[in-house]
Amino acid sequence: MSTSATTPVLHVWDGEREVGAARLSWQDGRITAVESAEGAPEYSVIPGLIDTHVHLDASATPGADWLTWPLITPAAERSLHVVAHARRAAAAGVTTLRDLSGSEVQYAAARALEAGLVPGPRLLVHGPVGMTAGHGDLFTPPHYPHRPPVADSPDECRKLVRQWARAGADGIKIYTSGGVLSMGDKVGWRNQTDAEIAATVDEAHALGMLVAAHTHSAEGVDIALRFEVDSLEHGTGIEERHWETLIERNVPVAPTLLINDAIADRRIPVSDEAAEKARAVVIERDANFTGAAAAGVRFVLGTDANGVMVRFGDQLEELRLMKTAFSWSSERALIAGTSDAADAVRLTGTTGRLKAGLGADFLVVRGKPWQDIETLRPENLVAVVARGELVAGALPL
Repeated sequence: MSTSATTPVLHVWDGEREVGAARLSWQDGRITAVESAEGAPEYSVIPGLIDTHVHLDASATPGADWLTWPLITPAAERSLHVVAHARRAAAAGVTTLRDLSGSEVQYAAARALEAGLVPGPRLLVHGPVGMTAGHGDLFTPPHYPHRPPVADSPDECRKLVRQWARAGADGIKIYTSGGVLSMGDKVGWRNQTDAEIAATVDEAHALGMLVAAHTHSAEGVDIALRFEVDSLEHGTGIEERHWETLIERNVPVAPTLLINDAIADRRIPVSDEAAEKARAVVIERDANFTGAAAAGVRFVLGTDANGVMVRFGDQLEELRLMKTAFSWSSERALIAGTSDAADAVRLTGTTGRLKAGLGADFLVVRGKPWQDIETLRPENLVAVVARGELVAGALPL
């Protein structure tokens, strides 16, 4: 059934600049026109936010243990929780998500959302390729028999990339350092050999997939840049010697500020090991990121949200943290969460801007968040539209 609609006159910010008073029209999930109009708009409209780094495979039921729940819950049931998280994110203004540790659980949810079986956001999923006892493997207790796949040779890496491609992955995630929440490792641990990483990146690029590299160390950034990955996740170890390459290649970096602050400050229940690692990460990050941002390193919205440490909806707070941490204007921060985030995940021709032909993913809000991002808060969201469908609030008449 064909669906079409037009907003009343709104203040329009199109993902890059203020357009002024205009009406937004859309049909069958796509914007058909953004037409200038006369009037004194009560509300504003901006593109839906894009979070380039989330993890949806956690319980959407409050109080569940985030480590054990995925181990004891069947995949079919978990996929429903993925959809619930995705819908919560959309209701809070995040109309596109990229899950960076996918499996059949997220692929099933992504297909259901894409088919319109459930109204909700766009969902991209990357398949992980990591080693035995690496960051991606150490969320599962040592003797538990049902483990996510790992790859321990160049050939195994190529095979796993191909398996993820066959399953429907949009991209691949690799690890070039240890992690904060994984059990028993160190942030500075090497994850896979150069030959394994080279094989993974080569195979993913040969199949047309982006490669996102988790890294918390300077050596991890060295490795990621040497093998020409497409994005850095966390990027804690970025040093001045990396700036030129990052800027020249325009590599996007998801800084995941809120989650590391929360773990370091123990705002949420975590192990002593995780809190200690996070404190070290935050100290290094704070020393490195200010100069990197000032130099022009490309930071985009990426939160590591999983519904526990960072809730789906906390993306609004992450943007405010980015503005402060990087000494940005409100508009620069909003670009990092909309048009530039879309460009970073190859959705330039799909979403991230209010432009005829692109997806109807937008927020109607009180205030003008491109002038003052402090106004971009849940209580100021009037309506959220994702894929042309109202997913939260009510469109003004």
